[in-house]
Amino acid sequence: MIEVILKKGKEKAAVLHHPWIFSGALDRIKGKPENGEVVSVWSADKEFLAYAYFNDQSRVALRLLEWNENTTIDKDWYAEKLKNAIAARQHVLNEETNTCRLVFSEADFLPGLIVDKYADFLSLQILSSGIDAVKEELIEILVNLLQPKGIFDKSDAGARKHENLAEGQGLLWGEHPPEFIEVKESGIIYHINISEGQKSGFYCDQRDNRQILAAYTKGKTVLDCFCYSGGFSLNTLKAGAAQVTSVDSSALAIETLQHNMGLNGFKQADQFSIQSDVNKQLRIFKEEGKKFDVVVLDPPKYAPSRSALDRAARAYKDLNRLGMLILEKGGILATFSCSGAVDMDTFKQIIAWAALDAGREVQIIKQFSQPEDHPVRMSFSEGEYLKGLLLRVL
Repeated sequence: MIEVILKKGKEKAAVLHHPWIFSGALDRIKGKPENGEVVSVWSADKEFLAYAYFNDQSRVALRLLEWNENTTIDKDWYAEKLKNAIAARQHVLNEETNTCRLVFSEADFLPGLIVDKYADFLSLQILSSGIDAVKEELIEILVNLLQPKGIFDKSDAGARKHENLAEGQGLLWGEHPPEFIEVKESGIIYHINISEGQKSGFYCDQRDNRQILAAYTKGKTVLDCFCYSGGFSLNTLKAGAAQVTSVDSSALAIETLQHNMGLNGFKQADQFSIQSDVNKQLRIFKEEGKKFDVVVLDPPKYAPSRSALDRAARAYKDLNRLGMLILEKGGILATFSCSGAVDMDTFKQIIAWAALDAGREVQIIKQFSQPEDHPVRMSFSEGEYLKGLLLRVL
């Protein structure tokens, strides 16, 4: 096996079981590994550190897999990792919920692999050259473990560019997914399309948070911003919200939400859908003097990297300021960030600035996080991307 030796003093991350080593930490390579090849990683003092995927096209030159030198990275190793990841999620799936994340990349010791279950179909994202090199083996293992109707490739994420991989999408195994797969989450039905576009039309990482928020909405007027396919809207209606207004800039999102409303038997009179830029619409509500009891702010990723943090902080602050201004006194604000570059302390500071600018006092009721099928390894805090706050705005 080809050996990669790190520079003196650059072994700390590997020793602490962090799964990334950046290209600047590499001293020399004994051989010429292919991108995606498994290599052994050694300290400058010739101590074995780990086995890793190698990629000289990525800033993350080494993605660490295994710290036991006596272990062989083969098909049995992959089968064990997949089996363990799937077994850990089995209790999430039941009569009320048939969709969840089965494999979450570094959190499950498979850096660059994401597997989502949508009823009888699987969606794969392959984001590293190492996983791409063993794709066929992984598909075979997943078929044996889960017997899905079909497996679809959603590896069109921009992350593949960092690994010098072409974007890809298409059927990998079995039946082609129908136009709409019917999934259930917490007893609510959604029709999603995983074979078109970059997204599935549904995010399962907000599963727990949707139910937590819904408990505060009975008899209330709710504004769901960036509503997408309607996860928060539908959960609040199920919980007895008096009226829900849903806003998204995407016509497809609004169409999907309205379709899902009908699937669940909710009356259109209880819900209003607005296709509009959220910030623009919040300003319109403010000018009109419109007030809500509950506001949900679940924007897309404003900070894809740390270099975008300052710009993202300004965007988050202005969005939350507007949300606070249209809340009734004592109203509830559920606000989120899915930017990994924004940690919880930073997010709280941003919300504090927004409250100051809005002239409102704010109490933190709960902190939101990602659900257990999106676990966070203690040695890899970067995996904690979703955070949020449930606030009372006075």
